[in-house]
Amino acid sequence: MAVHTTLDRPAAPARAPAAARRRRRGPTAWIFAGPAAVLFVLFFAYPLGASFLQSFTTEDAGATHWVGLDQYRRMAEDPAFLESLFNTGVILVVQVPVMIGLALVLAVLLNQSWLRFRGTWRAIYFLPAVTTLVAYAVVFQVLLKTDGGLVNQILGAAGIGQVDWLNSPTWARVSLIASLTWRWTGYNAVILLAGLQSIGKEQYEAAAIDGATTFSTYARVILPQLRPVVLFCVITSTIGTLQLFDENYVLTRGGPDDATLTPVVYLYKVGFQQLDFGYAAAIAWVVVALIAAISALQYVAFGRERRR
Repeated sequence: MAVHTTLDRPAAPARAPAAARRRRRGPTAWIFAGPAAVLFVLFFAYPLGASFLQSFTTEDAGATHWVGLDQYRRMAEDPAFLESLFNTGVILVVQVPVMIGLALVLAVLLNQSWLRFRGTWRAIYFLPAVTTLVAYAVVFQVLLKTDGGLVNQILGAAGIGQVDWLNSPTWARVSLIASLTWRWTGYNAVILLAGLQSIGKEQYEAAAIDGATTFSTYARVILPQLRPVVLFCVITSTIGTLQLFDENYVLTRGGPDDATLTPVVYLYKVGFQQLDFGYAAAIAWVVVALIAAISALQYVAFGRERRR
């Protein structure tokens, strides 16, 4: 009987080098990725670069002129733009902490085992987040009407005089903050609830064995572990506030007296009502810079949390 050794077997074809395989796959990959790449360049990269260049130009008598940093210097002296930054700062300082605090309380309540119909309650509180922005702003506009609005009717029944919610600078800010809080508290509560549910029951049991009260359990055990989730909610809410447009534009058009004007609403007015596109592009890039700075803070804060 003939004995075959490994030397008698036909040699296996050598595997093509990796570079050759990549060259063969290249055309096929571009067939699938090409349309997406073209759309990315046409509708994202090109407008982004064009708007950046436009922020250094101005138009005079139909001709475009290069003005360098003049549009950015103009912004530093523009009272309307500075007012929009002030309004955004007020919302950040007042609305975001109140909303996160309410969301935290709501998340703790929705996480209780004794609460019946928990799924239904969670859906109800999340419902404002999926409501159309314009629709909910219009509803608040009707509710807060000075004459005949439901809120003023309730105040009148309680013996309190009418409040000019949308025509007084102070009350217009209060109305905007209330509407934002109503819309986004449930959304943040759901995120915080997910964070609470990632904490094991043994943490609560260990704290109970040590004699900790419910308050001290949450203050010293649960909240420190929930800090990254709270930080995430704070940062995303801050970025959303910097991009605020729909709510205040539909509710008050940025008024009265620019009391609810935000940078994005001002950008819209400058660009599409005054047709000053160079200045509008400069405002857009300042908003982008602010958002990038806050995102960098988020990265630093999360890195610090991971190092602890």
